[in-house]
Amino acid sequence: MAWNLSCPAWESRLRAGKSLVPSLPLNAEGDRAIAVFNRLRLHDVPGTPTLAEAAGDWFRDIVRAVFGSIDPVTKTRMIRELFLLVPKKNAKTSQGALLMLTALLLNRRPSAPFMMVAPVHDVANIAFNAAAGAIALDSVLSKKLHVREHLKTIVHRENGATLQIMTFDPATLTGQKCAGVLIDELHVIAKMSKASSAIRQLRGGMLPFPEAFMTFITTQSEDAPAGVFRAELMKARAIRDGTREGAMLPVLYEFPNGMQKDAAFWRNPKHWHMVTPNEGRSVTVARLVEEFDVAQATGEEELRAWASQHLNVEIGLALMSNSWAGAPFWQQQAGAVTLDDLIARCDVIVFGIDGGGLDDLLGLAAIGRDRDTRKWLHWAHAWAHKIVLERRKEIAPQLLDFERDGDLTVVDLPGQDVQDVADIICRVRDAGLLPSEKAIGVDPAGIGDVVDELTTEERGITQAQIIGISQGWKMNGAIKTTERKLAGGEMVHAGSAMMAWCVGNAKVEAHGNAITITKQTSGSAKIDPLAATFNAVSLMALNPAGVGSAYNDMGIYSA
Repeated sequence: MAWNLSCPAWESRLRAGKSLVPSLPLNAEGDRAIAVFNRLRLHDVPGTPTLAEAAGDWFRDIVRAVFGSIDPVTKTRMIRELFLLVPKKNAKTSQGALLMLTALLLNRRPSAPFMMVAPVHDVANIAFNAAAGAIALDSVLSKKLHVREHLKTIVHRENGATLQIMTFDPATLTGQKCAGVLIDELHVIAKMSKASSAIRQLRGGMLPFPEAFMTFITTQSEDAPAGVFRAELMKARAIRDGTREGAMLPVLYEFPNGMQKDAAFWRNPKHWHMVTPNEGRSVTVARLVEEFDVAQATGEEELRAWASQHLNVEIGLALMSNSWAGAPFWQQQAGAVTLDDLIARCDVIVFGIDGGGLDDLLGLAAIGRDRDTRKWLHWAHAWAHKIVLERRKEIAPQLLDFERDGDLTVVDLPGQDVQDVADIICRVRDAGLLPSEKAIGVDPAGIGDVVDELTTEERGITQAQIIGISQGWKMNGAIKTTERKLAGGEMVHAGSAMMAWCVGNAKVEAHGNAITITKQTSGSAKIDPLAATFNAVSLMALNPAGVGSAYNDMGIYSA
C-alpha cells in the first residue's frame, strides 16, 4: 500500500521552523543511515566537523525518510523520489553528495550503480570533492572505498558498487541503470536540450531495482519555471498539498503563494528564516541582508534574480535591464479572462496579429471593451509549427508548457494556424462585436496568408476591416498606451504564463524621443503575442464601435 506523503500543515510548520517531512512509518534502516551520515566530515570547513555537528535536523529528517522507507520484507522503497526545493547557501550540493555517499555505504546490491548529476562541471567538482574529502578524512572509509579521481567515481571495494559524479549529458545518461540518482539544480538542467527525455530514461533505468530512488535538489529558477523543472515542481506541490498521490517526498522551502506575491512580505528579513533551514550553519540572515541591499541597489532585474535564488520566490515575469516599462504592472492586472468572457462582456472586440514564419510564432491578441466598466479585456493565443521546437531548442520547453496550458497550439502543416485564426475572428464577427472597419491590425510584413484567408468569399471579412499597423518607432503610441492602461488598472488580461514570458522577453530600444520593442532586440526569445497586442491596442485606442447583431438583441451576450 502506498504511503501518504502529503504535508497539509506545511505552512504552519514553515512559520514555526519545524520539519517539512510528515510523520511516516519509518524503520530502523533510517536510523542506521543517520548514524553513517552523521559520521561523515566536511573537508572544506575549518576543523572538518562531522555532520553530527554541522548538519541541521531538517536534512537529517530527509535522510532518515529516504533510507527508512525500504520495506524490510520486499526490499521495496516506499519513497522512490525526493524533491527538495531549498535556496542557495543551504549546503544542498555538499550534503546531497554526502547523502549519495551514505547510499553507497548502505547498499547491499553487488555492483549497484549510483549517480549524481550536476548542470555544470564546477558544481560536479564541488559534489565530488565533498564526497572524496569525507572519505580522505576517515581511515575506515579510505580502506573501504576507492576514489578514482580522474573518472570522478568512487568504488566500494567489497561489493563493487559505484558512485559516479558527472555533468548532465543526455547522450551519456541514455540507457543508464541506476540504483540511486541525485540530480542537482534541476531548474538549470531543465533548460538543456532533451532534459526531459534524459530524466525519463533514468527513471526507466531504475525499474530493475525495487530499492532504487531518484532525488532532485534544486533552487527556484531565475525565470518562470519551465520544462521538466516545472512539471516536477507542480507534481511535488500537488503531493505536498494532498491533491495528488505519489511516491515522491516533497520538501519545499518556499513561501505560500500569497506571501510570494506580496513583495512587502518577502522583502522583510524577519520572514527569511522560514525558507533558510540551514541558518546559523552555512548561511546567516545577516549575510543575506547584505546581499539583498546590493541587489536592490542594482535594480529590479537583479533583485528578482536574487529573490529567486536566495528566497525561492517564483518569478512569473523575468525582467531585463532594458525591459519594457509596462512589464512591472503586467502581473498586477491578471484575471480569469477567456475569449468567451470577451464575447459575453464586451460591446466591441478588435484583433492584432503578428508573426507566422515557419521558425516563428503566430500571435493573435483580442482586446474587448467591457460594456459596463469600459475597461479593456485582453486575451491572446499563439501557434507554432513543429519545426520551431527543433530550430529553437532553447525555448522548446517553454513552448511545450504553453501548449499544455492551452495558450499555444503546435501545428503540423502550414495553414492550420491561419485557419484557426480566421475561425476565432469570424466567431467574434458573427457575435456582432467586430467593427465594420479597422477591426484587425496586422504587421504588413509576412502576414499575406492570414489576409488571404480572412478575405475569402466564405469568410467574408472585408479589406476595410483589415489595416496594416506601422511598426518600429511608429508603435511608440501603442506601447505607451498599453503601459498607461496597465498602470492605471484599466486593462485586464488572462494571466497566462505565455504572455508573462513574452512580456518578460520584451526589450526596449530608444530612437530619439520614441521607443521600439522589436523581435531583433529580443533575440531568440519570442514576443509575437505581445506585438499582436500592440497592434490591437492601436485599433482599440481609436474608440471603435461594434456593428451589433441579433445575438445582442436577444440578450444572449448581454451583461
